[in-house]
Amino acid sequence: MDLVLNVADHYFLTPYVYPETWAENDHVRQVVSLLVIANLGAYLLYLIVASFSYVFIFDKRHLQHPQILKNQVFLEIQVACTSIPFMSIPTVALFFLEVRGYSKLYDSMQDTSLGWIGVFSSVITFILFTDMCIYWIHRYLHHKYVYKWLHKLHHKWKVPTPFASHAFHPLDGFLQSLPYHIYPFLFPLHKVTYLCLFVFVNLWTVSIHDGDYRVPRLLRPFINGSAHHMDHHLFYLYNYGQFFTLWDKIGGSFRSPSALEGCGPLDEVRKMQKIKDGENGTVMNGNAKSQNGYNLRSRKNS
Repeated sequence: MDLVLNVADHYFLTPYVYPETWAENDHVRQVVSLLVIANLGAYLLYLIVASFSYVFIFDKRHLQHPQILKNQVFLEIQVACTSIPFMSIPTVALFFLEVRGYSKLYDSMQDTSLGWIGVFSSVITFILFTDMCIYWIHRYLHHKYVYKWLHKLHHKWKVPTPFASHAFHPLDGFLQSLPYHIYPFLFPLHKVTYLCLFVFVNLWTVSIHDGDYRVPRLLRPFINGSAHHMDHHLFYLYNYGQFFTLWDKIGGSFRSPSALEGCGPLDEVRKMQKIKDGENGTVMNGNAKSQNGYNLRSRKNS
């Protein structure tokens, strides 16, 4: 995060927001700046990515599902936008520790003996580490003594849209993001890599709420996609994973996605539409028969 902070200081904050006499490495200034940057970045990333997904990827037929709430998209956005400032407070505390040099983030290849191998391996270990941690955190959030206070709000969206991706209770959202922030305090990670992974995580979070169930057949048993996560919203106690199905299979919480077996939300919408079309057809045929009978009677009377 200090890369973003340095750019903001150099091109915007120092000459236009803060007086030049206020040192860029001042603790209070850094905290204030990080709060502004974290909130602004979170809002932009959420609204831009979720809007793109909703317009171009999300199948709008989901909105006809009986478990879609009235004004659900508005409610999802409202919850997310209300929660983001509160989620940013503990997040910025960790960003501040990173900026002050307490993490294992490094600036250049010269700062590590592993070189590019270290960069690529850190991407893999970051995803594996966070996937494992989020599985157990997410599963704990479903504990009966915790669920109703924190995670129940997110499950208000039985059939989520992309805007549900960040619509959490603030503490719930922070806890599920915590592994991403813990990793660089435990393992070396290039700062640019960390920034890219942070963006990727947000993209992935939106993608598993986008209702696009297309996953290459060979990857379906391994990747936790939108179809898997949709069943988590519908059935609660399954598919807690973030990226992979590994920990769900180890923890006995894996469920084969209903959407990939012909009985998912869109299949239910199609059935409802067929029934509706059938009822409309019956009514139309009945009206036509009545009209024909009326015409015959009219001819006889004439």
